[in-house]
Amino acid sequence: MSDPQLDGDLPTEARNPRTLELDEVGTLDLLTMINREDVTVADAVAACLPVLAEVVDAAAERMRAGGRIHYVGAGTSGRLAVLDAAELEPTFSLEPGRVVAHQAGGTEALTNAIEGAEDRAEEGAAAAATVETGDLVIGLAASGRTPFVRAALETAAANGAATALVSSNPQAPMAAVADWHICVDTGPEVVAGSTRMKAGTAQKLVLNAFSTAVMVRLGKTYSNLMVDVHATNDKLRARTLTILREATGADEDACRQALHAAEDDLKTALVMLRSGLEPDPARAALDRNGGNARQALHELGASTGPGPPTDPAVSARADGEG
Repeated sequence: MSDPQLDGDLPTEARNPRTLELDEVGTLDLLTMINREDVTVADAVAACLPVLAEVVDAAAERMRAGGRIHYVGAGTSGRLAVLDAAELEPTFSLEPGRVVAHQAGGTEALTNAIEGAEDRAEEGAAAAATVETGDLVIGLAASGRTPFVRAALETAAANGAATALVSSNPQAPMAAVADWHICVDTGPEVVAGSTRMKAGTAQKLVLNAFSTAVMVRLGKTYSNLMVDVHATNDKLRARTLTILREATGADEDACRQALHAAEDDLKTALVMLRSGLEPDPARAALDRNGGNARQALHELGASTGPGPPTDPAVSARADGEG
């Protein structure tokens, strides 16, 4: 079926009137042109935040129930998706396989352009073949019409999964097959059609915001601290200690002792120091609250605000409730 939008009709393919002299100006002016266009991207992302918030809440709900998030993209879009998915496990101790990225052309396409990979609809359908009803599939395509991504979204929808599209095309043909269209209208690129630039930056910002917000909703942070990080090297062990001190106000020795007692589980140590509980009831409180440290402390009647750990009277009450 032919696409109703020709290349010349796509916002990302249009010539940018502000960069027509790109090859005539000096280097500083050239860089200034690029930078001025980049500055517009954050505002374009801000305009789509209400829709993105709905997708975040849907993703968190599905992940709590055991579902997965799938990213699907080609070229720059796919590479950015792979990067985002890969960083969630070390940053938030996310279990492997919970956020999966599917790149058109496979792993070879991460470092080399694979000609025609984005046009292979059958491979997009195959990438989404294992998607289940409780999953969420997010397609990334600046043009909003990539066959690989479209086929993946259609297959996911047929399997009963929720679907979203991230594009830079307000008239994206694929929007019709997605439950949500996160449209970041970045307009014409500095170099016509080079969507690795503003459209790519927009996708990176959307993915950063989306995945971080989902992790926050899942209790992977306490305030703005990474309390689900697991110390696997000296740098992370030092970071874990710093995070625990920041989260509890306890001194370094107390934090070391709590981490040792909690078998290096940061969130357990945090609840221990904030509530006065021993490791087992602290873990039990976390388990009852889906691993959310703040919710566990609220249940225990312990302070979650800034400052030192809970006073002995509240600790005693929390211990009795444990």
